Amino acid sequence: MSDDVVIYVAKRFITMEPALPEATAVAVRDGRIVGVGTLESLKPWTDRYPHRIDTSFDDKVVMPGLIDPHVHPSLPAVLTQFPFVAPDDWTLPTGFFPGETTPEGYVARLRELVGEHDDWDIPFIVWGYHPLWHGDLYRQDLNALFGDKPVILWHRSFHELVCNDAALDWMSASEAEFAENGEVDWEKGHFWENGAQLLLVKLSPLLFAPDRYRRGMENFLGMLHRSGITFCMDMGTGIFGDPVEETALIRETAESTEAPVRIVLTPLIVDFLARGKTPDEALAEIDEWREGNTRRVMFDRRFKIMMDGAIFSGASQYVYPGYVDGHEGMWMVPLEVTTEWAEVFWKEGYQIHAHTNGDLSAAEWLNILRHLQKVHPRFDHRFSLEHFAYTTEDQNRQIRALGGVVSANPYYHYILSDVFSDEWLGRDRGSQMVRLGSLERLGVPFALHSDCPMGPLSPLTLAWCAANRVTINGNVHPEERISLDAALRAITIDAAWIAGYEDEMGSIRTGKLANMAILEADPYEVGAGGLRDIGIWGTVFEGELHPIEKGA
Repeated sequence: MSDDVVIYVAKRFITMEPALPEATAVAVRDGRIVGVGTLESLKPWTDRYPHRIDTSFDDKVVMPGLIDPHVHPSLPAVLTQFPFVAPDDWTLPTGFFPGETTPEGYVARLRELVGEHDDWDIPFIVWGYHPLWHGDLYRQDLNALFGDKPVILWHRSFHELVCNDAALDWMSASEAEFAENGEVDWEKGHFWENGAQLLLVKLSPLLFAPDRYRRGMENFLGMLHRSGITFCMDMGTGIFGDPVEETALIRETAESTEAPVRIVLTPLIVDFLARGKTPDEALAEIDEWREGNTRRVMFDRRFKIMMDGAIFSGASQYVYPGYVDGHEGMWMVPLEVTTEWAEVFWKEGYQIHAHTNGDLSAAEWLNILRHLQKVHPRFDHRFSLEHFAYTTEDQNRQIRALGGVVSANPYYHYILSDVFSDEWLGRDRGSQMVRLGSLERLGVPFALHSDCPMGPLSPLTLAWCAANRVTINGNVHPEERISLDAALRAITIDAAWIAGYEDEMGSIRTGKLANMAILEADPYEVGAGGLRDIGIWGTVFEGELHPIEKGA
């Protein structure tokens, strides 16, 4: 242990520790906090050890390093290689991409961007298309618009792709190889879920070209830093088909750039199923992967299962009466297979995370948890329902009774509530998406996540969504709002607890890692309405100060 102590001073440290809720000075040694209080109260340290006082952010407000417990590093690393045209606005390291909410506006923007594309050795790819806003655009439409230029529309859900003839030819995709896949409409050039997964394998040499991918990963790491995030969890390693290569690329970029963040990677059931692995083989592989852990990128003992399909695609599963227009959702993996794999990892002591969106999916998630507790009872299991797009009050009470936890995406309500109310769910269910107020009332632990790029990689924006419940069109649904304190806990200490890292991070107290987010304003002063406008000055990661460079 080093004898040197650094004393960081600030206008206010918001500790998220009820016994000592605020401070003006924090002492750090060897990357960990050794004292919290005032310069006067820290004299037992300053009188005994060499020290320096760092006043770099003495006029700022400091919180624990912010946490996003559900991201996908490779998604923004891949997608920020291309322009965005989505229903919502996006500010990225690559520029500002305004939202387009009409079919006419979307097509006009497509024409403009295709005209600017200057390297036709690769397809033109654009992310953010959604037919509920942009109308139906399929293979023949793209052929008519762009002729022999290869064009790929990447759906706002990430789970779907639409291609024209030239793009399919560029990928050497043939109808025969997709003939047995029920998640492909070849005539429309439309690929979704597992069909899209197979098509992405053909795109991987482009998407994962080392220089391109590294630039994209640097974009992702920069997005984390600018948002005050010092810890996040990837929720699906192997989504592009090669978990070893993907992990190596993430780790090399994070370590070589000395990124001020820790990323915990989560193995994914569909990766192992696609590679024909058994649960026991998967366990053995994960043990091998942990041997390569580094300070910034690591595997621990967690596993992700997949329930229903993507919320943005309308592939989630709902109980009666289902979707208003009569279409049906889908299961990502047969429920009996999901239960089998969950049981193996549960018995091995893994924390299990379940991609779960609709209330029928939540009901089956609850049934799986009941089964697991019957065959192998566990305490403090933290079986996590991920996304939480729609549940009932009764289901939330069952989650509490069974000891489940929730990692929720409150951005779903912001962007989807209005259009889902009108098109797919009706206004009673659409207005009650992401019922976090219910969880707060019931005392069910929950965290907020972005599932970036399903939501912006900004915990303060997510907290704003949850605490205000205002939609993209300005409609307000206050009944399921959460308190300001609950919103801030859900991106700090409660997020750390749901991730299983509460002893290491999530609050500012002696013994924890010195991870902090340095804010330009006090969240408790600006209130819930001002959360998303708070600027981030920089972070402290394991004791090291990382200001955000001007213009970054």
